[in-house]
Amino acid sequence: MRALHVDRGAAGTAGSVAMLMLRTMVAAAHLHAESHLRAARRAHNRATRAAQRVMKTAGQIAAERIVDRLRAADYEAYFAGGCVRDLLLGVAPKDFDVATSAHPDAVLGLFPRTFAVGAHFGVILVCEDVEGQEIVTEVATFRSDGVYLDGRHPAEVRFSKSAREDVLRRDFTINGMMLDPVLQRETCSLTSSLLDYVGGQNDLRDGIVRAIGEPHRRFEEDKLRMMRAVRFAARFDYVIEPATARAIRELAPGIAQVSRERVRDELTRMLTEGRARRAFELLDETGLLREVLPEIEKLHGVEQPPEYHPEGDVWVHTLLLLEKLPAGASPTLAWGALLHDVGKPATFSHQPPDRIRFNGHVEIGVRIAHEILRRLRFSNEDCTQILSLVENHMRFGDVEKMKDSTLKRFFRLPHFDEHLALHRIDCLSSHGDLRLYEFAKRRRDEMPEEEVRPALLVTGRDLIAAGYAPGPRFKEMLALAEDAQLEGRVRTKGEAMRLIREIFA
Repeated sequence: MRALHVDRGAAGTAGSVAMLMLRTMVAAAHLHAESHLRAARRAHNRATRAAQRVMKTAGQIAAERIVDRLRAADYEAYFAGGCVRDLLLGVAPKDFDVATSAHPDAVLGLFPRTFAVGAHFGVILVCEDVEGQEIVTEVATFRSDGVYLDGRHPAEVRFSKSAREDVLRRDFTINGMMLDPVLQRETCSLTSSLLDYVGGQNDLRDGIVRAIGEPHRRFEEDKLRMMRAVRFAARFDYVIEPATARAIRELAPGIAQVSRERVRDELTRMLTEGRARRAFELLDETGLLREVLPEIEKLHGVEQPPEYHPEGDVWVHTLLLLEKLPAGASPTLAWGALLHDVGKPATFSHQPPDRIRFNGHVEIGVRIAHEILRRLRFSNEDCTQILSLVENHMRFGDVEKMKDSTLKRFFRLPHFDEHLALHRIDCLSSHGDLRLYEFAKRRRDEMPEEEVRPALLVTGRDLIAAGYAPGPRFKEMLALAEDAQLEGRVRTKGEAMRLIREIFA
């Protein structure tokens, strides 16, 4: 019998090619299936929003005027970017951007009130008065970009007359469409007025976030685009196209090049746009979470006592809180929800026979949260409020046993409504018992403001007038008088002074 000779190298190569093709097919099938699952819901949402469209906003009126004036001067001009995406989704855009073939100098000459804030990059701010309201619109000249040396700005730009060339330098297909508002007014059709060189309309329909052109190049140009991809996917309930997602995973460490303020602002948007849980799941899946918030990645796998946390580990618990943050949530509340248990990984202990403890997790959590907020360069005001939320989130456990004076001081915490809101979603994301939340809310609602913050019966001047020498004991005397006042044990200055004399004779 003749032996069959097998070329192992050729077989191995063929196997590798087959495996690569299989993986590509699986990824494409997964993307198609996941997109289909979301299609019906998105179609319903678009139809609902379209039915609820209101009159043009002042921003749109101003942008249309600018386009009309540029067109009258024989320049091309279109709406560009996110405003086009939002119009197609039936959402009122927050801002309108205009892209034009006009050179920045021409834009400056055409409009009487302008600011050349980014003229080097072809960006001019144009001011228009709409019914007494001053609207500022960004007008950008078509351009192509040179190399990016700092992970944010091109070293040079070349102004262009081509709308297509301008689109090809942009970030994602769903943001890469332009709209001709003049044609739209004539045809009353958004879709027939589009300039779509990159398939943005199809991706918008299918729910896909896809980088324009080569994903690695787009993210090398501006590293923050990786986080924007995550935010758009979460915000719109879209999927990130496989090659785009792969590029993010491979380039994630490069996010360190981006300024901390820009990272902070992007994270805050993720936390406050109503899809915070999905955003942080995607940050985790793409490897970005490890780079921007390694302290949060450590929440994975940290067990919790099942009698209090049947939902699972600290990561799952935190995701459940994020899921309950509504669109438009206060940024400080959102960050408080994210960071409230950040001290648990460092304080985890498993005590026999089967007791899980996090002794000191609040104190450690405050220190870790402070380091995160300092690193991300939060304002002192925001830092103070977020740390207060972390520091006080466990105090609700004692709220039924607090003395009136302690309870009223608790209610005096700045923005106490955020403390209440955090406690509520903390409970709903664990044991589900809202008894302490309802008790605290009821007592706070029943209590007049003058009872929570009454005018003090005794001040330092009163103590000096009574013959007491200023010193460390002043603080104790004043605290004694205020406690008695808050608890209703004294009601006049005389009663408060008699109490002080009795205790500090």
